Amino acid sequence: MISKPNRVSSGVSQLDRFLGGLFIGDNVVWYDDAGSLASAFCMNFIQASLVQNKSLVYVSFDRSPKNLVENLGHLAENQHLTILDCFTHGKGDGSEVFSKFYEKDGAQWPYQIIKINEPWKPDKVIESIYGIHKTLKDDVRFVFESLTGMQDLWGGEEHIQKFYTHSCPRLYELNTIAYWIIEKGAHSGKLKAHINQIAQVAIDLSIKRGKSALTILKADKRNPDTLNTPNYYWNEGMNISFESDKRSHAKIDIGIRLKQLRTKQGLSQTELAKMVGVTPSTISQIESNIIYPSLTALFKIAETLCVEISSFFQDQTDIQNRVVFSRDQGVNINFPDLPKGSIAGRLLTPVDFEPKAEPYIIEIPANQNLGSHFFIHKGEEIGYVLSGTLQAEIKKGKYEIKKGDIIYLTTEMPSHWKNPGPETARLLWIKIK
Repeated sequence: MISKPNRVSSGVSQLDRFLGGLFIGDNVVWYDDAGSLASAFCMNFIQASLVQNKSLVYVSFDRSPKNLVENLGHLAENQHLTILDCFTHGKGDGSEVFSKFYEKDGAQWPYQIIKINEPWKPDKVIESIYGIHKTLKDDVRFVFESLTGMQDLWGGEEHIQKFYTHSCPRLYELNTIAYWIIEKGAHSGKLKAHINQIAQVAIDLSIKRGKSALTILKADKRNPDTLNTPNYYWNEGMNISFESDKRSHAKIDIGIRLKQLRTKQGLSQTELAKMVGVTPSTISQIESNIIYPSLTALFKIAETLCVEISSFFQDQTDIQNRVVFSRDQGVNINFPDLPKGSIAGRLLTPVDFEPKAEPYIIEIPANQNLGSHFFIHKGEEIGYVLSGTLQAEIKKGKYEIKKGDIIYLTTEMPSHWKNPGPETARLLWIKIK
């Protein structure tokens, strides 16, 4: 009797519904039309894997270790992560500027990082990949970034085809799940057809009519209703929302709603799990709609997130029609990408209220250097300084900001903030969607 394949989550609940979930053994190929669209899906896959204490190996040809660790953010702070560095002695040419990363930070890593000294030799890379796998337990997860980077280093599609042809069946037999990233326009139709034939799952990411679109091209052992149909979506950091989410008001989706409410407060799955008294895996599975919480657990989650339990079951028409909110309906928020204690924030409206502009009170203590902006947000932002002074670097310009000043930012304006003291700086900050 043939057993049913073990189904796991991609970390994106709507993708799991489109696709029918991931199976142990899947090789998932992501055809990225813009070179950056696959990142959010990879990050969610990494998070879902690490929350479940699954070993994950990230094979990097295109990013330096420093850049990769910064991009992973809090996900890099996990002992189950292994980074296979094919960049430093590959595209990095062994430059001292990249090698210094090992000298400075080596003793501080919670993860394992392995530098490949001859990444231009496919056999050396293969030897390292399977050597690492032998030391790990259970179903190991892989992210290969990227096949295009491999081709640039190895000098031709024949090397990519040989590597991929031998690796996919072997990874399947080893009960892994592997994400393979490929820049769609950088390869021949012949190579892509060959890759599709071997992969269990193939997904196209592209920009259509100014919108991001996900199209499932292939899904072995599954019959997705949306095969070869574009599914339009947008994302803010790791938060991915599909247009079809808005059209399905009648459908109860506790997972998507929980993720929206959690991330709006800047809480990780691990942090919310600790506050509720469950495991991070439980929160991950609820958000992926693999399991549904008990009524007792749902009440506890609602209490922790400072929302009514009805927020998980209905649209927000009633709350959207309200015009006055008491001050105790606001919620404190976390800033997971900034050092603890360097900033404090409070969302002034209820977390389940979805206005077109979100007001916050931001407090930056004296003598703090944030190093980056406090929000990851696609849109406009306006700030008003209530008290204190700040120094800011915005789009390479340097500014002294004092009480009464107004700051205007857009997505294209990177910023760095510093409070030289001696008092806490308080700002009224508004994100415009």
